[in-house]
Amino acid sequence: MKTTILIVDDDREIAELIQFYLENEGYNVLKGYDGEEALTIIAEKSIDLLILDVMMPKIDGLEVCKKVREKHPIPILMLSAKVEDMDKIVGLMTGADDYMGKPFNPLEVVARVKALLRRVHMQMKSTESTTDQLFIHSLVINKKNHVVQVEGKKVNLTPIEFDILYLLASRPSRVFSSEEIFEHVWNEEAYGISKTVMIHISNLRKKLEDATNGEKIIQTVWGVGYKIDA
Repeated sequence: MKTTILIVDDDREIAELIQFYLENEGYNVLKGYDGEEALTIIAEKSIDLLILDVMMPKIDGLEVCKKVREKHPIPILMLSAKVEDMDKIVGLMTGADDYMGKPFNPLEVVARVKALLRRVHMQMKSTESTTDQLFIHSLVINKKNHVVQVEGKKVNLTPIEFDILYLLASRPSRVFSSEEIFEHVWNEEAYGISKTVMIHISNLRKKLEDATNGEKIIQTVWGVGYKIDA
C-alpha cells in the first residue's frame, strides 16, 4: 500500500509543486487549501504524513497542528514564510516534528519527508521486536503500543516525545547529549540541532509534569545533556 501524504497550503502552486516531486517518488498525495479542509480530510482519510503551511485562511496551521496532535500521532512537517528562530520554536512547541522556511528547495522537502517516514518505520520495527514495559518513577512506558501512563491515565505524547522519553528511561542515570538524542531519535547525523532537541524536551517535560503533579522526571546536566534517574 502506498504511503499517503496530505499537503495543506493555500498557495495552490506550491501545493502542486510539492505534489509533483512527491508523486515522482511514488507517494500517494492528497491536497487541501485551508485549515478546515485539512481537518476534514484527516478525519475521513488514512494519512501517513502531513505537510502543513502556517499562514492559512479559516484555521491557521498552528491551530490545525494542535487539533491533529489531540488525536493523531502522524508526523507533521510545517512550512512557513516566517523563518525567525521564535517562529520555528512556536511551530515545534505546537507539535510539529520538523519545520522548513519558505522559499524552499522541493528536493529538500522530499528529503525531510523521507527522513520523517524512515523514523516512523524504524520505530515500528523496534516495537515489533519487544513487548517490554519500562517502570520509572510514576510512569509506565509501553514500547510495543507507544503508550505512556501515570496511574492508569494515558499521557498524550508525539512520536518524537515518546522516543526521547523511552531513550532516556531505558538507560537510567545515563546522560545523553542533544546530539546523541537527535541521532538516536531522528536517525540522522546531528548538525547544530541542540535547539530543536531542547524544544521537544521542553514540551515533553511539561506534559510529564502536568500528568505527575509536578514531578521532575527529566533532569538537565548543564553543559552535557539530559538524563532520567532511576
